[in-house]
Amino acid sequence: MFLRAFLLISLLLTIAGVAVLGFRGEKGTNEPWEIFPDMVRQVKVRAQAPLAFFADGRGPRMPINGTVPIGYEMPKAHPAVGATDSHPNAFSVGTDYIDTGKMGNNWGTGIPIPVTPQLLQRGRERFNITCAMCHGATATGNGITKSYGLATVVTLQDDRIRKMADGEIFNTITNGKNTMMAYGPNIMVQDRWAIIAYLRALQRSQAGTVADVPPDHREDLDKPAENKPTEAKAEAKPEAQKK
Repeated sequence: MFLRAFLLISLLLTIAGVAVLGFRGEKGTNEPWEIFPDMVRQVKVRAQAPLAFFADGRGPRMPINGTVPIGYEMPKAHPAVGATDSHPNAFSVGTDYIDTGKMGNNWGTGIPIPVTPQLLQRGRERFNITCAMCHGATATGNGITKSYGLATVVTLQDDRIRKMADGEIFNTITNGKNTMMAYGPNIMVQDRWAIIAYLRALQRSQAGTVADVPPDHREDLDKPAENKPTEAKAEAKPEAQKK
């Protein structure tokens, strides 16, 4: 008796399983049950297909300016700021200071490419794109990732980082450290140095003293700041009182 009941229950369960799973995707008036959809339908952009996500209804979009395909060399006709003829492949790694950050067996110090306003601007752009989400816009370690639980991000305004050799920072960007991933495959050699140059400027800006101000401009520090918005507000107040 028990065996017959067991076989009957097993048969009913088999029929139910086939009914639910065996006819998945069959056309009908109602949506089919999908226990294991196996990515049959994916939210993605199809070639030449419309997409309601964008206001113009177009699915395919133009690549963002500066997009570089992974695994491709940068065009040699348009080298990055500070690039030299000795680096036809901006992602390659040589043995000199510019590629390793080392002078002999020690970490070197100094930016091996000309530091110009254009280089600092390039470093600012690359820093904000690659580094600011963790380290923050002023490199104080308060990037947006911290609010999502990434509490191991250090502030780059710490004295330890300020005193760290430029070559060691270059190596950290290239190969990563602790929870920081390696950015060598993603950031060109020249851009890594541009980031370091901009970082040094950030560090100077957050720890500046009177001694850093040129002598002929120090008197400007004692001048009261203009407060035009406050004056405009004071002028508008009597008018508001009349009403």
